[in-house]
Formats: sequence, structure tokens, C-alpha cells
Amino acid sequence: MMLSGDIPPNQTIYVKNLNEKVKKEELKRSLYALFSQYGRILEIVALKTTKLRGQAWVIFSEVTAASNAVRQMQNFPFYDKPMRIQYAKTKSDYVAKEDGTYVPKDKKKKQEEKTERKRCAEEQQSATTNGTRADINGGPTASFGKPGAQEATAAPNNILFIQNLPDEATSMMLEMLFQQYPGFREVRMVEAKPGIAFVEFEDDVQSSVAMQALQGFKISPQNPMAITYAKK
Repeated sequence: MMLSGDIPPNQTIYVKNLNEKVKKEELKRSLYALFSQYGRILEIVALKTTKLRGQAWVIFSEVTAASNAVRQMQNFPFYDKPMRIQYAKTKSDYVAKEDGTYVPKDKKKKQEEKTERKRCAEEQQSATTNGTRADINGGPTASFGKPGAQEATAAPNNILFIQNLPDEATSMMLEMLFQQYPGFREVRMVEAKPGIAFVEFEDDVQSSVAMQALQGFKISPQNPMAITYAKK
């Protein structure tokens, strides 16, 4: 199959068939929201030149995160178009030219060695500031909130109450996350109260599946979603 090709797994994935009508900044935020569940993202490259529209590169800190993203998000409906994902063929020259990092071949090796040393130093620093890997990658769902908070809040029903959303969260981002689960109906955000939303499913069994799957999901590194049943 063409998508897997002969490109060896690496920490950068190449995503194409993206909706070209989405603005660059919104696209990058949405890609971050979608892919950060697999691991720490170092950078997302999305360019608006005619040649590169509808494409993006997501650079993870680890190859295993990139591998999981390639396998699990293949053909995921993103802004109504199925994503096509493969490993990047290293950093394409034209991307490097666009972001100012292009180096002729003879100078490339020296720069790569320098970059690798810098990345190792950054990762060590990041590991000390961010704590454990579990903390970066969603972590156990018990790492926030009080045990038994769900039972105390409301009986299981078909509407989920989402809290601790970052300010940049949009209904489109939440739709992309929750529509993966059967029975999804709609997302309702409350303009007067940023940081919360309601997500409706057809029944409480389907809402429970989505709650368990996305409990603690981080739309941004500092914001693990807190999901309970809505009070009726």
C-alpha cells in the first residue's frame, strides 16, 4: 500500500488531504488537540503556500508516539475530509526553505549534529520540568478530580459536562474528539462561561463510553478535560 511505503518510522509524520479552507492557526491548534493524545509534540509545520496547502507535518518527541498516531488516526475525518498520514521522508527541502532552516547538503551534517545535541539538552530539561512521561501523555485518569465525583454530581445520563477546557478550545475541536464515539449528537459551548461545554449522545451507555475514553484528555498540556454527567 502506497501510504506506508518504504519510509522508516521516525518522529515526524506527514499529514495530507487536509481541508484547505481552514485557517492556518486554527488548523495547527486543531492538529495539536488531536495528536497530543499520543505524546509530546515539539512542533507543527503548516504552510499556506499554494504548493503546500492541505498538508502539515507533526513532529513528536518520540518515534513511538508518531507510530501510534500513524496507525490510529489514518483516515480520521478531520474537517469533513479523511486524513492521509505517513512518516515524513525526513524534513523536505522545500519545507526547510519555507521555515528558514534549509542548508545545502555539505553543511547539513554539521547542523544536524548540532541540532541533535540541542534537542537532547532540551528533552532533558523538559523531563525535569514536566515530571513523568505519564504526566505529559495524559497520565492516569485518577490524577485529577476527587474519586467518586461523578456519582456525587449526577446519575448517568446521555449528556456529558466537560470542564477545564483551555480558552482556545472550540466546538469544532470537541466535535472532532467526541464524534469518534457512537451515538454522538452535538456539542454545546457556553459563551458566557469559557472552559466548559456539554456534549450530547443518544443514550447514557454511549455517553459513558466517550467519558471513559476521553477522561483526562489534554487539549493543551495544562488542561486535562474533567468529564462528568450533566445535572438534569
